[in-house]
Amino acid sequence: MSRIVIPPVLAPGDTLAIVPTARSITAEELNEGVALASAWGLKVRLGAGVGRKHFQQAGTEEERATDLQAAINDPEVKAIWCARGGYGTVHLLDKVDLSPLLKSPKWLVGFSDVTVLHNALHALGVASLHAQMPFAIGSKTKACRNSIKEALFECRMNISLEVSEEDRHQQGLPANRAGSCQGVLVGGNLSVLYSQRGTPNDLDPSGKILFLEDLDELLYHVDRMTRNLILGQWFHGLAGLVVGGMTDMHDKNRADPFGRSALAILEQAVAPFSYPVCYGFPAGHIGDNRTLILGERTTLNVTTTGASLSVGGDPSGPDVRGA
Repeated sequence: MSRIVIPPVLAPGDTLAIVPTARSITAEELNEGVALASAWGLKVRLGAGVGRKHFQQAGTEEERATDLQAAINDPEVKAIWCARGGYGTVHLLDKVDLSPLLKSPKWLVGFSDVTVLHNALHALGVASLHAQMPFAIGSKTKACRNSIKEALFECRMNISLEVSEEDRHQQGLPANRAGSCQGVLVGGNLSVLYSQRGTPNDLDPSGKILFLEDLDELLYHVDRMTRNLILGQWFHGLAGLVVGGMTDMHDKNRADPFGRSALAILEQAVAPFSYPVCYGFPAGHIGDNRTLILGERTTLNVTTTGASLSVGGDPSGPDVRGA
């Protein structure tokens, strides 16, 4: 059984570093996130890459890696909040040493492009938070913002979803497969997970609860990625599957459609199996992007009309738990 290090919960007065690992961002664009973290009683430190621009990115690969390493190594920094997504975090994987987080763990927070870091941390054995970044956080729901605080300060996650039959039909959601299970929660952005296949940071979801979401992909791309996971037997041994926002998916040629939605593609992929499956979970590139504690042992309950994910809370840390 593998072991997962759970970073300590935060307390008012702790320092949170906001670090751009991918696309460039200005200090002004971070005002909402800084104000939110400050309201929680945290001291906010902006990484050196804030305000820096190298083509699309917040600096060269080396500069961004140096910024992230500085936050990892700084004993005063108790959590690292990736500033925004986009593309480029993958550039840092062979330039950053994450191993100090085994002895001095701290929460790394982000989603989408940050999935590469979640994968790397899972391979290392450290839990992390799949959560909204500070960029444009003011446009997200109150529940989204509160879920970040709850995870950081209590290591707690209790997310419930209930969808009426009418809403399920309007959203094009497949039927849930009811059931309950427990397992370590893993996953993130489908495209990024696919891009890490065959690398040292490839994810092994066997026996775990897998979460998937994505944004702005061609439907045949979704099918190609899903076929890779099918052939790699990702879906064979899951404890359960949670599908979040599959947002703004589209055809290359509307006059000649692919013929299946992204959700229908995933539904077909897991049809041969019997574990619980939930669609439309509130996480991903959506307004209600709830925080998921990746690497924690999680309880998933799925009904025909909804689902819940829960982790019980841990008042002190660091902790080491069986996965």
